[in-house]
Amino acid sequence: MKIDNTLSKSMEILLRIFGIWPDSSYNSLRRLFWTIAIIMEQTLEYQWVVVHFYSNESFEVMKILSETMTYTIMFIKVVIFWVKQRTFTKILTMMAIDWENRAIDEVSMITTTYNANLSRRFNNGTVAIYTVAVMFHCSHLFANDMDEKASNTSLRPLIMNMDLPFDFSKTLVYWPIIIIQFIHLMLCAYINGMLNTLLINLILHVGGQIDILHKWLMEMFPTEKKLSEKSSLSPLVVEKVIKKHQQIIIFSENIEEMYTNIAMVLFVSDTLIICCLGFILVTSVGTPDGMKIIMRTILFYVVSNMEAFTYCFAGEYLTNKTSSIMDAAYNSCWYEANPRDSRFIVFMIMRSQKQLTITIGKVMDLSMERFSSILKASASYISVLIAMY
Repeated sequence: MKIDNTLSKSMEILLRIFGIWPDSSYNSLRRLFWTIAIIMEQTLEYQWVVVHFYSNESFEVMKILSETMTYTIMFIKVVIFWVKQRTFTKILTMMAIDWENRAIDEVSMITTTYNANLSRRFNNGTVAIYTVAVMFHCSHLFANDMDEKASNTSLRPLIMNMDLPFDFSKTLVYWPIIIIQFIHLMLCAYINGMLNTLLINLILHVGGQIDILHKWLMEMFPTEKKLSEKSSLSPLVVEKVIKKHQQIIIFSENIEEMYTNIAMVLFVSDTLIICCLGFILVTSVGTPDGMKIIMRTILFYVVSNMEAFTYCFAGEYLTNKTSSIMDAAYNSCWYEANPRDSRFIVFMIMRSQKQLTITIGKVMDLSMERFSSILKASASYISVLIAMY
């Protein structure tokens, strides 16, 4: 089964680079490369935080710590996708089957095509947002005081602060490091954003399949017929509806299996990251370099909030969509059919009462209420840090 064209080309390329895309060549070597590269980068960054924890300004340490935590979460996401490779392949295969079967009727064609195009727009928007965020993050390299810092080469800034074990002040060493850090940062930002957008793509796809099921339910029963004119349903139509419902359930459960552990990690980490970035924004107001710090941090803060919102919105959307299957089954004209033909509606309603959702480590459901709790907890921690500052 071909799984091409189920996702955007940019997402497929990034997933191939990080060894996530199924059946890619040299996946093991790519995974080994990124494991070594990210572990080295994480070690040097955390070492910088430990060494400069008391010697630097608190908001600078908070900034580097939040960035380092973001890379850690990104790596955890990638590792989970490596481990769940078989589940990810099942998801892509099911999407490919739905894409091939979209020509069954006009509703399937319109709905599937619309959601695919909407997913590609989300992917392109994610690339644009993360590109701008990385550019703003690197803006300090081109600040007005660059010449002053260059006079003392020991203070030459890096894109990602690291405690390097060698002298990088020389130009021939400094600029290759900057280029490597920039490429590494850009790729890591892209894959972090794309794994979040992938969740939206999957949720939109399952939402489109639920809309198709709604339409089939509304059209399968006869309408405005007298009791004596009732006609029997075709067993093939009933089988098609039931199989579509089963496919939606399996697809949703695969999404849950892929993202439940990621959601658990994000629920804790995003609270701390948003707290650190909010503390930086608040404490930088009124300082001499406040505007520069805010410009470098604001998009990072927005992206972190977007990440938490994306997961909570996806869980809320999936819950509401799967619950609507029960309403669509009840609102169909089952009462116009023979009792023997409409009995399967009872089983569909009973099965739909068990909501499909994305959980946080199998503990609690992702919802907009969870997003509000993340923001409330972050605001509380910010107020405590400001009081201690």
